[in-house]
Amino acid sequence: MGLIGLEKNMFKNIYKNRRVLVTGHTGFKGSWLCSWLLDLGSTIGGYSLDIPTQPSHFEALGLANHIKHYTGNICDKNSLQQVMEEFRPEIVFHLAAQPLVRKSYENPVSTFETNAIGTLNILDCLRNSPTVAVAVLITSDKCYENVEWLWGYRENDRLGGTDPYSASKACAEIISKAYMASFFREGGPRIATARAGNVIGGGDWALDRIVPDCTRAWSEGKPVVIRNPSSTRPWQHVLEPLSGYLALGQKLFQGDARVKNQAFNFGPQAQVNQSVSELITAMTQFWSNAELNFQQETNSKKPESTLLKLSCDKALQLLGWEAVLNFEETIRMTGEWYQKFYKPGPSSISKITSGQIKKYFEKASKLNLSWTQ
Repeated sequence: MGLIGLEKNMFKNIYKNRRVLVTGHTGFKGSWLCSWLLDLGSTIGGYSLDIPTQPSHFEALGLANHIKHYTGNICDKNSLQQVMEEFRPEIVFHLAAQPLVRKSYENPVSTFETNAIGTLNILDCLRNSPTVAVAVLITSDKCYENVEWLWGYRENDRLGGTDPYSASKACAEIISKAYMASFFREGGPRIATARAGNVIGGGDWALDRIVPDCTRAWSEGKPVVIRNPSSTRPWQHVLEPLSGYLALGQKLFQGDARVKNQAFNFGPQAQVNQSVSELITAMTQFWSNAELNFQQETNSKKPESTLLKLSCDKALQLLGWEAVLNFEETIRMTGEWYQKFYKPGPSSISKITSGQIKKYFEKASKLNLSWTQ
């Protein structure tokens, strides 16, 4: 792993030689974040319940050989506290979550425990930590009370959620806000929350997610049934929100008072709001045997929103952050990653992943984004 010297230009080099704890490090976004942090020269500790999928991006990268890998439940505060005391992180990224809307209908209690109480536990550990300077807590774009209007939600819009997953993420935001006001206003770690969603990219094999469902089926020569093909989403590549989380961590570490105890949205370019059918049709270019069966789900007992967008003006103004990739580039990077993974013969997943991080950085540099300077 490594970006051949490019790391010195990223995020003012603040992550080099820093001790960084990532909760949920075995998941899709968590494993990409660990890979990027390794490229930046961080010493990484990871805290996660298990390996959530097979295949697994975490295992394909061999991350257990490059970081301090802790196994534990985010709902177990004593276990989490012991890890914090042993690893002594300077920076924390909290990604551990139950991340699926449809699964939250099947297991609402565990969803609330993981997403709300898990966030409470990490906050209380941060409150008593003598080493942590910065923490970025990741929630979701679904934390908003979604009335499916045409414009993007701003960070001060009403929180809510009519499904257990969305409500649990709104709870996590409310808990975070309470701790910020009660314990982190004057002292303690500098904290912020980050809201993103509809993330795609190579290495995701979660059930009930559209891209993993398709790539899994196509790799086995099976057709795919697409539910709700007309639903639109602001699809974004996994590196988009991760660059936002890292930029936010940078600003917090540098002591920028404008970002402390704040929430930030991270979403794609405004024009990226394609339907499920458009997304999957675009993905078929990477599979010659792709078969699709579009079915509009009716009277579902597990409803999901059909329209959701974010306003990212705050991130642009205070972090100098904006999305880098258009829809076609997002699809290309995602499709090429899976194509290389499923290609017969040996392939280096670490090389593929770091290569896409490098490509993303180079494109961001051409846009003169502040985190690349």
